[in-house]
Amino acid sequence: MSKVDAAVSQVSVSAFRIPTDAPEADGTLRWDATTMVVCEITAAGQTGLGYSYSDVAAAHLIAGVLAPLLEGSSSLDTGARWRDMVDAIRNLGRAGLSASAISACDTALHDLRAKILGVPLSKALGAVRDDVLLYGSGGFLSYSDARLTDQIAGWVDDGFGAIKIKVGSDPSVAQRRIGVAREAAGDEQRLMIDANGACTPKGALTIASIAADHCVTWFEEPVSSNDLVGLRSIRDRGPAGLEIAAGEYGYDAFHFRQLLEAGAVDVMQADATRCCGITGLLQADALAWAHNVPLSLHTAPALHREPARCCHALRDVEWFHDHARIEAMLFDGAPVPEQGMMSPEEGRTGLGLALKRTDALEWQIL
Repeated sequence: MSKVDAAVSQVSVSAFRIPTDAPEADGTLRWDATTMVVCEITAAGQTGLGYSYSDVAAAHLIAGVLAPLLEGSSSLDTGARWRDMVDAIRNLGRAGLSASAISACDTALHDLRAKILGVPLSKALGAVRDDVLLYGSGGFLSYSDARLTDQIAGWVDDGFGAIKIKVGSDPSVAQRRIGVAREAAGDEQRLMIDANGACTPKGALTIASIAADHCVTWFEEPVSSNDLVGLRSIRDRGPAGLEIAAGEYGYDAFHFRQLLEAGAVDVMQADATRCCGITGLLQADALAWAHNVPLSLHTAPALHREPARCCHALRDVEWFHDHARIEAMLFDGAPVPEQGMMSPEEGRTGLGLALKRTDALEWQIL
């Protein structure tokens, strides 16, 4: 097949706003719905699918800026298309909405390329492993202790070996919730906490001490991920055995490099729906590998299933309650965990996902 045969013939974008199944909150934000922006790119009789969790504004950016750029170009040259998009948003700023828009398009291009080749995305990229380890994630601050207990018990029953909850910045609240979570999870589960950047460095150290008493092994974003000095301070002064994690708001390779060069994290996170897609995710993986720091993929488990298999520094993928629920609602082929693991979808090409168009209409806003 020539490159002309694989020229992009159409770029389509849509957006869906799906209510949560209960009010959700973390240390810095509350929400009752999640918006997914979906990009579909067609070439050579195949259509690639990509998406991002963002705002409908990202969809308008795709339609107005990125789609005209991609149409007529070679779909197989994913690296060149990524550079074209990054260059095109120079004056708009890469972080935030621009990165989310590029992420959806870049993922769709990778999905399309694999479909044209007739293979799963992990085969097109080069797989490192078959199965991917998951950890259960949710435990929102808006949950009652009873709901928190029920959610954790469900993950334990499903074979998850690690569980993450939200704790916020109030030490007394954190102490109660960590105690509830440890009792529900039992002594054998790895327990993780996330402050979503809500703490001061000194406040984070107080919660870190409480966490250590309950054998918590991971403290995510104890302070803002932009506070490299604060993250490094907590990493250096916190209890032994408590890993500091951050990186979910890394929109480009420069942010990941800064986290790693500052020695700010024990575990680096990356999210292909934010870091300029699968191309950006592979850049993050290479940086983590070069710094000998494990990589954990943030949310969007259905999107991460295939590229996660290709990450050399990978430790695990977040089975985030909100996104796992949405992806099962909107996509045919969404993963179903087995004993805390995520396996490839046999017989499917690309990401292995197909949009349930009829089902999705209920929530479509663009």
